Amino acid sequence: MSADTMTRPPTTTRWSRSPLAPGAAVYVAVRIITVVFIALDDLGTHRGLVQHLSRWDGKWFLLAANHGWPSHLPMVHGHVAANPIAFFPVFPLMMRALSDITGLSRAVAGLWISGVTGLVAVVAVGMLTRVVADDAAARRAAILFALAPGSFVFSMIYNEGLVITLSAIGLWALLQRRWWVAALVGAVATATSPTALVFVVVAAWSAGRAIAQRREWISLVAPFGSLVGFATWMGYLWAHTGTPRAWQLTERGGWHSYPSLMYPVHVLVKFVTNPLSPTMTGQILVAGTVASVAGLVVVIRQHPPTELVVYATAAVILYAASAPVGMRPRLVMLAFPLTMAAATRWSGRTYRVLVVSSALALALMTFETLCSWAVFP
Repeated sequence: MSADTMTRPPTTTRWSRSPLAPGAAVYVAVRIITVVFIALDDLGTHRGLVQHLSRWDGKWFLLAANHGWPSHLPMVHGHVAANPIAFFPVFPLMMRALSDITGLSRAVAGLWISGVTGLVAVVAVGMLTRVVADDAAARRAAILFALAPGSFVFSMIYNEGLVITLSAIGLWALLQRRWWVAALVGAVATATSPTALVFVVVAAWSAGRAIAQRREWISLVAPFGSLVGFATWMGYLWAHTGTPRAWQLTERGGWHSYPSLMYPVHVLVKFVTNPLSPTMTGQILVAGTVASVAGLVVVIRQHPPTELVVYATAAVILYAASAPVGMRPRLVMLAFPLTMAAATRWSGRTYRVLVVSSALALALMTFETLCSWAVFP
């Protein structure tokens, strides 16, 4: 071996030098630990790894992927029963397509899509942070997001990874004034989950400002284009079931879900008046509501691009007012500018405390969700 070879620094790939690599590594490590943990738990339950990870909303996504959506609203005791109509089409159709192409079961396909899009979401949040801050903040944001208490859903058949990825790309497009890109990813997002309607609010605000400041009328394509996914799904359900309010009736009858601005107030008042009365789910809702409001204050005080402020504000209001779901960890995670602001605002000891606290909360949520029925995500 020559002296030149001995003194030459080791080569590294561009990705290994990326500030987002640590967050991706943490994400992969969490997924591996989760699978190992569930496999060990299965030694006693004998339910099977895939069945373990197909719980809660996963079974409804699987029903949609396997059998489609019912042409008539199922009724029980005069009310619409729970059925796949509550679950938007992009994710189940992706599961079906991947299964048909690869030969994987629909459940395994769903787990792969959830896991991969979760990883992409970590990278997307980090990249968006890099655009508005710097490499150090991007690194912290990616790690903190990978350890978010709600990130356990990336190990399950859930569509959060897809929604967050699309929303982060859409926000980047709005910041760059790439209106057609924002319209396209927004349309796919709103056909993936109603939670993505938050992006439509931001797109409308961004377009309004572009018109007021620069008479940039083409910007209107972003909010109207983003609505196409949601509107198309509502139109399909109307034609498919003959009921224009099929989705809303399913949400209300099947899951007792409805919008209420008083719901977060009810959650907090119930806790304050009797801290021991809420169930574990109630306590999680209180923690999520308080954390979200505190995070929103941090976002506003950080003075990021106003698109991020509007997104965070609209997300907190919409999700907190969605009874009886409220600010559960996965919905706090969907309001990802909160994580971005915390990672930008704090470093050093405070940031390490946030990371450790998030990791512990993630471990608790993973156990309670996957190994018991005490908490639904």
